[in-house]
Amino acid sequence: MGEPVSNPARHYVSVVVPLYNEEKNVASLLDELLPVLDNFGHQCELLLVNDGSRDQTGPLATELSKRDKRIRVIHLRHNVGQTAAMMAGFDNARGDVIVPIDGDLQNDPADIPRLVEMLDQGFDVVSGWRNHRSDQLILRKIPSWIANAIISRVSGVKLHDYGCTLKAYRRDVLSGVRLYGELHRFVPIFASWQGARITEMTVKHRARENGVSKYGINRVFKVVLDLMLVRFLTKYQTNAMYVFGAVGLVFFAIAFAAALYAVYLKIFNAISLTLTPLPLIAAFGFMTGFMCILLGLIAELLVRTYFESQGSLPYVIGSRVNFDAE
Repeated sequence: MGEPVSNPARHYVSVVVPLYNEEKNVASLLDELLPVLDNFGHQCELLLVNDGSRDQTGPLATELSKRDKRIRVIHLRHNVGQTAAMMAGFDNARGDVIVPIDGDLQNDPADIPRLVEMLDQGFDVVSGWRNHRSDQLILRKIPSWIANAIISRVSGVKLHDYGCTLKAYRRDVLSGVRLYGELHRFVPIFASWQGARITEMTVKHRARENGVSKYGINRVFKVVLDLMLVRFLTKYQTNAMYVFGAVGLVFFAIAFAAALYAVYLKIFNAISLTLTPLPLIAAFGFMTGFMCILLGLIAELLVRTYFESQGSLPYVIGSRVNFDAE
């Protein structure tokens, strides 16, 4: 993660709040957030992203924005999920520091200055850690502990609490990061691809008093599937052939072994090929292996098409020296 170097500076801080059916919380949230921003010592803005709420969250957010010019509201046409709503906030933020926070009052706005101060110690990402969560043990805490341990192990980015929305990012480490599905919890991993220095700090967590939680036990399965995707993107984004090719070779090996054993039984035991499933296994293995190789080739073509058509590069330059003339 690199050695931090203290470098206090004035920032433009963008606080991003995705909201979905939070009409009972949005006014109270602003009552807590605005005094924090008033005494922050940095220029600030507050982006409220209404994620297609079906209650009065949208009109309330618009009405509340009239009380302070720092409050900006983004209304999405329909519900697209927390990840896409957060991405809309990131794309429209003007600050050099971006701090997402939940709109359900379970995060404490008073922790925001502490996160930004940690950035000034030389870090690029400061992740909140709800060390003492006010959630149910069986349905929320234990699955979260297991998921965080697996994610840290697989990704190599060691954090105790990937699910905590409250984090602070330097804007430059989010450049080029595009979020889809429910990948917002993996932003620190994407930032690490850009060479970001990452740390975490404990933050407060409060029990939900109003509204209904948007997450259930099915979130665990989504995390596992998303982790598989992130792992694939981490190691094989530019060489997908290694994945599909390896699987294809496994099926080729199975097909070869089945065919060889079938021939052995025919020659030495006089067992007809039609009396065993081995020829079918061999044919199935060969066809599956062949299809995997073709998928690998198609994936390689898609990767090259993506980078070349979008003008994207498979690397990120941290700095350049003596390029002023160019």
